[in-house]
Formats: sequence, structure tokens, C-alpha cells
Amino acid sequence: MNGFTYFAAAAALMVNYDALALGSLATVTVIDRDSGAALPMHYFRGEYWVAGQPGARYAVEIRNCAGGRVLAVTSVDGINVVSGANAAWNQTGYVFDPAERYQITGWRKSSTEVAAFTFAESPNSYAERTGRPANVGVIGVAIFREREPDAVSPQKVAPSADVPSDPRAQESTRSAASPPPAMSSRNALAGMGADSRQTSPFVQPIAPLPAPKLGTGHGVREYSYVTNTEFRRMQSEPNELIRIRYDSMDNLVAMGVVRRPRPMLPIPNAFPDSQERQFVPDPPG
Repeated sequence: MNGFTYFAAAAALMVNYDALALGSLATVTVIDRDSGAALPMHYFRGEYWVAGQPGARYAVEIRNCAGGRVLAVTSVDGINVVSGANAAWNQTGYVFDPAERYQITGWRKSSTEVAAFTFAESPNSYAERTGRPANVGVIGVAIFREREPDAVSPQKVAPSADVPSDPRAQESTRSAASPPPAMSSRNALAGMGADSRQTSPFVQPIAPLPAPKLGTGHGVREYSYVTNTEFRRMQSEPNELIRIRYDSMDNLVAMGVVRRPRPMLPIPNAFPDSQERQFVPDPPG
């Protein structure tokens, strides 16, 4: 149940992207880090899409809208962004305090570094380069509420001095009653269990496209410091599941997700030199 914690100040991210965010317990926004703009959401046949620019860096911004801490298990292209494993609900994720907002900017490489998320053609995506192309083009965030602390049970009466006791039993009692490791209240990562046989909810169908599908590359290393924390989920399945698909603008237009306005064509004149002037024209200049 251990994980990592971000110490970067979420308060520094003051831009309001809520109008372009998706979710209720937590909102998710895709940010173009090169321009600082939130990518517009396009709703099409029950799904939300964003258009990425090949080569651009991006971030997945998450804001906690719940009353308590939440865990956000985050995947890109069907891969857990922290561990690099095929994504499943019971894996490690980021923990957010109430009203906290933070941008996940890359694949976690260590407690101090990430490899930046970059939009790239599918053959250059991290997923395809690691032999997992089936889910390229989707961002998933599974939100979990935190379980309330267990009620403290009354302490047992210690044996009297003249009654022998088993020292092994005493040691076991002390270990079980030991407090958990210190936790940070800042953005955190928390892991749950090692069983990843659960089917990933972020599977998308493969469809032919007129241009190479857009995926997420493994960009340059960037500094990002984290530490360990703990998080106990209220339930085994997500309280909220947010899914955003993405591709290049050209592909979204070709699929009908985005409609570009048609240019206004000039109206031809059948007799351009045969119009009679009814009034005196103005002089030139």
C-alpha cells in the first residue's frame, strides 16, 4: 500500500481550466504544456476526444472535487503512468487532498524524475515501442474515495507482574499496534496489492485511420520529486471512471469527431464586364 508523494506546489497552477475538464469527484483536463492551453473536449458518439499536436508536450491535470482525499490511478495508452505495467484499477496512483490540483507531466522513472508525455505517431509511442499498441490513443483516470479510519479498539489489560507471559505474543501485539508510516497530505501516489489480473477498463477498439494514429512518446527526463504515502480505498472498484481519447486533428476530422467550417466560395459572375453603372464612381485614391 506504499506509493509516492508530490511536493511541488499545486497552488502555483492557478489557470482555470474547469470549463474544459471532465469528471465530478475529480476533474481531468489535458494541457498542452508548450502553449499552456487546455485542449478542447469534443463529444462524439458517447466519448470525449482531444486533438493533440505531434511533437507537443502535454500533461494530465487532475483536480480533487470531493470532500476528502482521493486516489487517481492514471493510465496513458493502457499503461500505468507510474509503474509502466498494463493498467488495472488496483495499481498505484496519485493521491490528492481536497480541492488540490496537479499536473501529471510524464512517465515516472524514479522518485525524482519523469519522462515527459509527448504526442507522437503511434510507431514512436512508448506503448508500441514496448510491444503494447492495442490501446494507443486513450487516457484513463480511475478515482477512488478514501476509507474512513478504523475505530480504535479498547486496549487489553496488561498481565499482572506475577503472571508469566509469552514474550513472542507481546512482540506480536506491539507490531500490530505500531502506527503506520508517516503520511504526507500533498499530492501522493499510493499502490494497492500485486494482483493485476483484473481486466483493464481502458481498452479501445482498433479502427483504420487515414493517417498514423497519435500516441504518447517517452520524452526527455524532467525533475519531479515524490515520496511514499498510504491510502486505503473505500471500495475495490472506482467511484468514478474518466476516459479521454485523443488523436491528431486530421484524424479527428476524418473520423467525423471534429467538423471544420467549410470555406465560403466566391460567387462567380456570368457577365462581369456587362454591368451598367447607375451612379458616378468615386475617384481613385
